[in-house]
Formats: sequence, structure tokens, C-alpha cells
Amino acid sequence: MKNLFLFLTLLVLSVSATAQENQTQQDSTKTQKLDEVLVKAVRVNATSPITHTNVKKEEIAKRNLGQDIPMLLNYLPSVVSSSDAGAGVGYTYLRVRGSDATRVNVTINGIPYNDSESQGTFWVNLGDFASSTQSLQLQRGVGTSTNGSGAFGASLNILTDAISEKAGGEISNSFGSYGTRKHTVKFTTGKINDHFEFAGRLSKIDSDGYVDRAFTDLKSYFLQGSYFDDNTLIKAISFGGKEQTYQAWAGLSADQLKEDRRQNPYTYENETDNFWQDHYQLHWNERIDANWSTNIGLNYTRGKGYFEQFKDDRDAADYNNLIVDGSDVIVRRWLDNHFYVVNGNVTFKDGKLEVISGVSFNTFTNDHYGEVIWGSDLAPNVEIRDRYYFSASDKTDWSVFSKATYSISNKLKAFVDVQGRFVNYKTKGLTSNRAPINVDENFSFFNPKFGLTYKLNNANSLYASYARANKEPNRNDYESNGDDVTHESLNDFELGWRFVGDKIRINANVYYMDYNNQLVLTGAIDNVGEYLRENVKDSYRLGLEVDANINLTEKLMFNSNIAISENKIKNLVIDRDGGPKNFGNTTLAFSPSFISGNSLVFMPAKNVQLSLLGKYVSDQYLSNTDTKASKIDGYFVSDFNVVYEIETNKIFKSIILKGLVNNIFNKEYVDRGYTYLNTWSGPTAIEEQGYYPQATTNFLLGVTLKF
Repeated sequence: MKNLFLFLTLLVLSVSATAQENQTQQDSTKTQKLDEVLVKAVRVNATSPITHTNVKKEEIAKRNLGQDIPMLLNYLPSVVSSSDAGAGVGYTYLRVRGSDATRVNVTINGIPYNDSESQGTFWVNLGDFASSTQSLQLQRGVGTSTNGSGAFGASLNILTDAISEKAGGEISNSFGSYGTRKHTVKFTTGKINDHFEFAGRLSKIDSDGYVDRAFTDLKSYFLQGSYFDDNTLIKAISFGGKEQTYQAWAGLSADQLKEDRRQNPYTYENETDNFWQDHYQLHWNERIDANWSTNIGLNYTRGKGYFEQFKDDRDAADYNNLIVDGSDVIVRRWLDNHFYVVNGNVTFKDGKLEVISGVSFNTFTNDHYGEVIWGSDLAPNVEIRDRYYFSASDKTDWSVFSKATYSISNKLKAFVDVQGRFVNYKTKGLTSNRAPINVDENFSFFNPKFGLTYKLNNANSLYASYARANKEPNRNDYESNGDDVTHESLNDFELGWRFVGDKIRINANVYYMDYNNQLVLTGAIDNVGEYLRENVKDSYRLGLEVDANINLTEKLMFNSNIAISENKIKNLVIDRDGGPKNFGNTTLAFSPSFISGNSLVFMPAKNVQLSLLGKYVSDQYLSNTDTKASKIDGYFVSDFNVVYEIETNKIFKSIILKGLVNNIFNKEYVDRGYTYLNTWSGPTAIEEQGYYPQATTNFLLGVTLKF
């Protein structure tokens, strides 16, 4: 690893010293537009009747000191972020409007990133990916048609680094609390012979974690080669990495939280998660003429890894009789998968009309199996690494869509988007609990969307939209519910107002998300920390979101967003205390009714920026029953961010110093947890909870040398 860093450092210096700096701004604009075609099919523009937020590279960079993308997006409207280890490094999570990662569709350059089976997003496999992100767009609600797992609460599409006109590079190092360290080297050749560019990044992130022994070790890379001219862009991209994290999935009980909020119930020294993932993408964008353009995207993802666990006093039957009853055992549970994607779309634009049509196909295979790697008393003729369960999964997902935007008049614009999505999912064998699983399901979904945008004047516009979404169950749903699970549907209604003034920008919208058979989180988790879900017939989310950016003076800016919502299940009936119980209308789990993010930004000089940030999340429930036991308190935390750029004339183009102090008021809080019924407590079951404590005051300091 040290040799690779040294090599890239020397390459950066060499490229910087020999670069030719005679490219024009016009060329830069052309290549930037070609880059944006990679995500044009899944993104919307500023006048679209879709509720969204754009984040540029410059905004991401201010706080990019090692924390994962969910933590960097924490201050966007209706967003709540969390992490297992408590400090924002390792396993991190993102919720939008109360919807968790399984319903937030994520694409990278238009390629689906969500895991096909679990439908979740594992940012831990993309260490320091923010350093290779050009821009991203978060669409709240159903949004526009996208590729891969259907968006059911939000969609996040990421565009990776654009082509650089000039050669250069950077070396970034940051250090902070809990032994957190990030080391990044980037380079770009700039334009070579007016048509080629090569760029790359190598990163290493380590953290001991706020939670005891919840360490993280992330190694990642990003490489791209590009060919381009006035009408063509071809990009070959490879990125991925290796992660090892010590498990903190168990959380803490209320008593443990009071005793020592940093303790970790796991004691086995190698209770770790280990995973390798590599992505290979090829994109070809072609501008045929002034009206027509095309894009083809190919992807192959290879993933493999395991987590290791120690269990004491086990029953032999739970491990296929590979051990003797009462034996201690160490197991590794493996995933071994391949993911292939083909995307293609064509765009027609002529005056008032723009039409984008496309097709996406992906196929996913995954082997699930567990090995016994040690036992205090193995059964006769058993060898280390003998398997105690196995199942194989196959999933195909293809969709076709066409979306059109038409300017009816100078003031009125219409948007229509129709998508057909067709899914087949098969899995057969044994689960990790050695329970049979046998699924062969086909789903056919029709997802229409349409909306209007009306321009009142140069400063004000209104929009309204309707979107339909359907989503299939994931593997965990079949494991925990058997055949008693079905797909879910959503009707999303959005009404918004946008104001753009000289010093003030405001986005405000009201949404109503009406669900049928929503797969809601029950609050319980399985043995790998994944939340369990079950269908409820009728539920909804009704909310108001306001996002404002105000330039108070030339040097002082105030940004604020609030989200007020009601998130309800109608007539919840569940089995409790020996029979069905009707709880009436209850609050959806993990759905706070008030979320606010604020920042006060002061720029005393051109190259200095000071930001005071605040985040408030109201009370929320860990289950859907509105019980006092499952309620976690709201919290308010504040961060302080400083960026100071020194422009130099020798060796470096600039030196950027960054500092981030998180939770400056030392708030002790939990933002996530789980709940389950202790049925051994007597005739009436008692709810018991687990909590994930987040870090108190902590800091990160970094320096970036740009060449």
C-alpha cells in the first residue's frame, strides 16, 4: 500500500510538471455536457415537477474528511443518517422521509448499486467514494423512472468524476478522534492529444470507532480512462475496495447504555465483517446530431465476503451435526455474487419537446453458505470449512421506460413518464438457520408518472405531480414471512413552489404518499442486524418540506430546511399476548414527525469559510405500536466546519486546510435502535430494546495539497 501511494505521488508530480495548459473553456463545457449524459436518463432538471436536491463536488468536499456519503448528506431535507460504530465511518445508513435504504434507489453513472437481493445499499464497500463524486441528485418520493430496484421513498443518483482539461492531482490526509485517519491520492493526466484522459484515486481509511473495538479498515480505488471528441465520449471505469469492520450490530440495552455507552457486547476478537467488491463500467455516449443522442452503459460487479462469529454451547442440529451438542463453534457466513447490467437510452430534443427512452437489464447470482472453521468438539469425520447450510439465488430485472417533457406554452410545461418493470427472483436451499427456502416469483409492474410545471414569473413557479411505484419483497422478507408476503404499491402526490430571487431561493412542497401493502419495519432485527419487515394493508406519509437559501450579506449566508410529517398505519392488527390485537391508527416506525437542518456560513475572506451546522430530529418509535417502551427521544446536534485555502505559486496550486468538529455541545444521543418481544417473561410479553449510541464531541482535521 505504501509503495502504491509513493508511485501515485510521483506520478502526480510528474504529470503536473509536464502538463500542457492550452485548452479552452469551450472545450471544457463540451466534455462536461457529455459527462452529464451518463446520468441524464435518471436525473431531472431544475424546472421538473419532481422534488429534488442537487449537490455539487465543491459542497461535498467541504466536509469530506473520511465519513461516508450518508453522513455527508445528513443536512439535506428529510434526511436522517446513522452509523453502527457511532462516528460515521464503517456501516452507515441513510433514511429519507422515514424510508430506509431498501427503498432508496441508488445508481452510479446510471448503473444500479442497490444489492439485488436485500435491496440495501452498503456504503462500507465504497470507502471514500465522495472523493470520486462529481455531483449527486437526491429525488424525494418516487421520483423519475430509474434503473434497478424501484425507488419507493427516494432515489440517489451519483455522477463520478468528470474529465479534467488540465493535468493535476491531489494528496489528502486527515486525522481525528477515535483513531480516524484518511489518506487519499488522486491524479489526472488532463487531455492527451485532445482526445484522451486517464485519472485515478487510491484511498485508505481507518477508524477505531466510537463504540469499543468497532474498528474500520477500508481500502478503495477508482480508475477511469476516457476518449472524447465533439460528439463522442467513451469511458471505462473501475472502482471498488476491501473492507473489514468489527461488528457493532448488537447495539446496547438500556442498562448497558447507562453503564457505559461506548461498550460493545461482542467479545470474540475476530467478530468481523469482511467483503471485497469490484465494479467495472463501460459507457459510450454519442451525439448523433443537434436533435439525437444515445448512451450505452455496461457493468460487471464482483462481490465476495464473509463475517465471522463465535457461538458458545450450540446445538448440533443448528450446524448440520458438524459439532457435538454443547460445543463452542466459530463460523463464517459467506456471500459470493456476480452482477451484470446493460443500459441503453436514446434522447430526442427539438424545440419544445424532449423525449428520453431506454431499456435496462440486469442479472444477479448469489451463493449463500456457512462454514464451521473451528469447534471445541467437532463431530467424527468433520473437516474445517465443512458447510452447514447453502442456498443459491438468481434474480433478473429488466425495465423499459419513456419520458417526455413538452413546453405547452412559455409558462406551462408538461412531464410524462411511463415505465414497465419485470422481475424474476429464485432462491432455493437452506437459510443460515437451516430452514428451507424455496422461492420462484415473477413480478410485472407498470409505473406511470406525470406532472405540470407552471412559471408564474421569472422568480416563481409551481409544480404538481403524480407517480406510481411498485416494489417486490426482498430475500429477508421471504425468510421471515414465508409465503405470507406480497409486493407493495405506492401512489405519490407532490405539490410544490419554487422561488428564485437575487438573494433568496426557496423550495417548498407538500407530499402525500399512499401505500398499499407497505412492507414496514417491525423494529426487530435478524442475526446480522438487518431490520425485519411485514406487510400492512393501508398506510401513508403526509408532509411539508421547505428548503431556503438566504444571502444575508455578501459574506454571510443562511441555509435552512424543515420537514413536518404525519406517518401512519391505518388500523394496525398484530398478534400480541396470545391473539390478534387492534392498535388502531399508529405511527410508522423510524419516522420522526419533524426534521430540520440548518447552516450559517460566514466567509470573512475569499479563501476562508466558516460554517455552523445544526440538525434536529424529533421523537420516533422503534416499532409500529406507539408504545412508550419503543420510543426514542429526539435530539439536536451541531457541527462546526472550517475551510481555508492557500493559493501558492510554487510546487502546489493550492493548500486546503479543513476542520470539522461534530456534536460540539457533547450531546449523548441515540438515533436508531431495535425492539423485540421477550416471550419468556411470562404470560404477557415484554418489549425489550437495543440502541445504537452516536459519538459525543469529536473532530477531524485535514490538509489537501493540489498540484
